[in-house]
Amino acid sequence: MRRTDRELKDPEEMIEVLQKCNTLSIGFNGKDYPYVVPVSFGVVREDNSVIIYFHGAKQGKKTDMIEDNPKVCVEGHIFYQVEQTQQGITTRYESVIGFGIVESAEGDEIIRGLESITSHYHYPDYPIGRCKGLPMTKVYKVTINKLTGKRNLAG
Repeated sequence: MRRTDRELKDPEEMIEVLQKCNTLSIGFNGKDYPYVVPVSFGVVREDNSVIIYFHGAKQGKKTDMIEDNPKVCVEGHIFYQVEQTQQGITTRYESVIGFGIVESAEGDEIIRGLESITSHYHYPDYPIGRCKGLPMTKVYKVTINKLTGKRNLAG
C-alpha cells in the first residue's frame, strides 16, 4: 500500500467500515474478464474469522462462476465528499478490500446468513421464514482470508 498513513491495520476497524457500507461489490474470476457484482450483504464474526453472507438466484452467471472458481475479492467503501485542501483536492472516504472463498450456505446457516443481511439493513426482526421468495433464494458464505483497509477522513 503506497499511502501507509491511510492504512487501516486493526481488523476491528475494517469490520466497522464494512458494517457501515450500504453495498458490497464482489469480484469473480471469469473466463475472459473479471465479473463484479454489487450485492446486499451481512457481516458475521465467527471466532477469529470474518464471514460475509449474500444472496442471489439459484441459477445464473454468479452461480456458474462460483462453481468454476470460488476465489473472490470483496470491496466496500463509503464516499463522504471531495474537498479542497492546501495541497489541492482530496477525497474523504473509508474502504475495505477482502479476499476469500465463497461457498453455498447450507441448513441452519441459510437462515443465519439471511438474518445477518436483514440485520445489516436495520430489519433484525424480519420474519425470514415467512418470506415468499425463500424457496428461490440461494445464500452464499464468503470466508475472508485477508482484509485490507484505507481511510482519508477530514484532517
